[in-house]
Amino acid sequence: MKIIDVRACQPATPDSPPDWRTSLGQILVAVETDQGMIGYGVGGGGLAAVHVVRTVLRDLLLGRDPSSVEQLWQEMYRATLPFGRKGVALMALSGVDLALWDLRGKAAGEPIAGLLGGEVGGPIPTYTTVWGPIEEIAHEELNAVKLHLGRFDPQADNDAIIARVADARDRLGPDCQLMVDAFMNWDVETALRIADKLVPLGVAWLEEPLLPDDLQGYAQLVGQCPIPIAGGEHEFTAAAFAELIDRRLHHVLQPDVCWCGGLTELVKIYEMANKAGLRVCPHRGSEIWALHAIAALDRQPLAESGRPWMNWVGGQPKIVAGLIQLGDAPGFGVEIDESKL
Repeated sequence: MKIIDVRACQPATPDSPPDWRTSLGQILVAVETDQGMIGYGVGGGGLAAVHVVRTVLRDLLLGRDPSSVEQLWQEMYRATLPFGRKGVALMALSGVDLALWDLRGKAAGEPIAGLLGGEVGGPIPTYTTVWGPIEEIAHEELNAVKLHLGRFDPQADNDAIIARVADARDRLGPDCQLMVDAFMNWDVETALRIADKLVPLGVAWLEEPLLPDDLQGYAQLVGQCPIPIAGGEHEFTAAAFAELIDRRLHHVLQPDVCWCGGLTELVKIYEMANKAGLRVCPHRGSEIWALHAIAALDRQPLAESGRPWMNWVGGQPKIVAGLIQLGDAPGFGVEIDESKL
């Protein structure tokens, strides 16, 4: 089997937010073989990533055997090193890697979760990330909720932050797991000050309180904060996660499979984290690209709600009563109508 075409585009998402999540939004990658089989993957980086796929990565892959996924990953990584290592180039590579994994599953006639040694069909608990008013979802049947606090000024809005979390706890009740996401906006002192006030509210983790590169700050925080620290959504490659794991800078690791280098890297991250006794909870894990890894590799499966504007991905399972369930279609099980994109 040989690769005869590699395509990429940025599908329109009319309901996506008017910010970088649209301008540098999710891309679709299709890898086609001479046997008529097509693998699909999703990356990030918008039109800049599309350009990387259509030029550097496509040129490298044409005529190659798609089954050597891990070897092709290494070659794509080396080819993008002069302008990559992190960011848009890795987002582009992620989409291609996922498409190659989709082909691997389709060629084997197995879902990706099966290839990874797991099973499909079992219900997986989810959590819902809330950007707006908590009252909009408080009536729903939920296992867990994460509050996104990125819009609050941590220097001026401490009381408002505490009040928002307290209101959410009151509306959701004592049995619903509750997490908070600071979206890289705090410093160590602010995080410790706010965390002390959140402890009585039963917050399960504090996500991304510091900038991703503030490793010294995270080293201080994980040793002093009374709430577990989560992060890694904005980190790239298993090599970068190795330092987070070796130094135990996060209690919960949150790689995004569509950004960090694809499933090839997510599998490595799971392996390292499991050996270290750390938890992995992939960013947007209920989206089908990470859901297979969660089903197969996760000791404490919990899948974050997906991006609602990603409605062009057919075959995506729905969350029902706080649970999500994979089907048994080969590969990732996605259904893409390229003629509509």
